[in-house]
Amino acid sequence: MAKYAVLLRGVNVGGHGKLAMTDLRRVLESLGYTDVSTYLQSGNAVITSDDDDLERVSRRIQESLLRELDMSPSVLIRTGAELTAVVTDNPFPEAAAQPKLLHVVFLSAQPHPEQVAAIDPGICPPDEFGVGDRAVYLRYAVSPGRSKLAELVLRQLLRGRPEVTATARNWNTVQALLDKTS
Repeated sequence: MAKYAVLLRGVNVGGHGKLAMTDLRRVLESLGYTDVSTYLQSGNAVITSDDDDLERVSRRIQESLLRELDMSPSVLIRTGAELTAVVTDNPFPEAAAQPKLLHVVFLSAQPHPEQVAAIDPGICPPDEFGVGDRAVYLRYAVSPGRSKLAELVLRQLLRGRPEVTATARNWNTVQALLDKTS
């Protein structure tokens, strides 16, 4: 049995994609997952499963959300080890002291190296970005809401790759999900 973080894209953001966490827990439990818990109201859950095929787990959750709730958010799954690597590989460790200014964009696939290399490191000063394993780190100097960093970086990283799903979490959420999956 393994614990997984379930990350839903676009749930309860700006009044769109309304999903009660009680409904999410019910759907996950109906699929046979155990130790189901949610974190905040933004589509974060932790489950325990004996299925080690993460694509199948993701697909089952997506299909069940569509069937039971008529919702079709993209679903990304991360293991505790993968979340540990995200935290360990953070290229901005000093930014963890201001966790609301450090975000991780989880990706369903690794960006192409040439697309990463083509992005100007100073694309949106004083904000910064770094790319890890299926993760993009965004360090904001003042406010994520006022910055164009995410839009500029992701547009270039995902150009020509509509099949790649991206969903962002702030550092507090990343840490909480790591704690719950460890």
